[in-house]
Amino acid sequence: MTFIRKTLDFLYLLSGIMAALCLIAILMLIVVQMIARWTGEVFPGAPDYAGYAMAAASFLAFANALNRGAHIRVSILLNAVAPLPKRLLEIWCFTLAAAIAWYFTYYAYWFVFWSWKFNEISQGQDATLMWIPQSVMVLGGGLLALALTDNLIHVLLKGDHRIVRDSIDQAHGE
Repeated sequence: MTFIRKTLDFLYLLSGIMAALCLIAILMLIVVQMIARWTGEVFPGAPDYAGYAMAAASFLAFANALNRGAHIRVSILLNAVAPLPKRLLEIWCFTLAAAIAWYFTYYAYWFVFWSWKFNEISQGQDATLMWIPQSVMVLGGGLLALALTDNLIHVLLKGDHRIVRDSIDQAHGE
């Protein structure tokens, strides 16, 4: 079981690192585009690539953000109720969230599949095959669904979730 736990934690961390790399790629694209404009050159498709990287950063960050407590989570009610109703509410919330995330991932997969099947390309200057940037949506959605399911199983077996807030986040008067 420790191997599975370490693998899942590594996947969540890796997705967070990949999201950070996408943000760095956005910065690099913007800088290169600025330099190209100053020198009179053209960098076709730079805004499109930056948009793809922004979407990738968002989707890849979901699972890591969930486990680090960075998602918006209304805990006023959960903190006000007794332990048994709190556990039942958390089971209900994680079950609903995991079901929605798996549903999204399933249909995102088919969205990407049909983009690949029809050889859909972007309408911008980059003419990118759309299934390539769309695949990150499936990966990120799947990792979020996996993280939600992981937390649900943890609540069912151990009575509490695995979401841990960073001490820096707690220092802002929340």
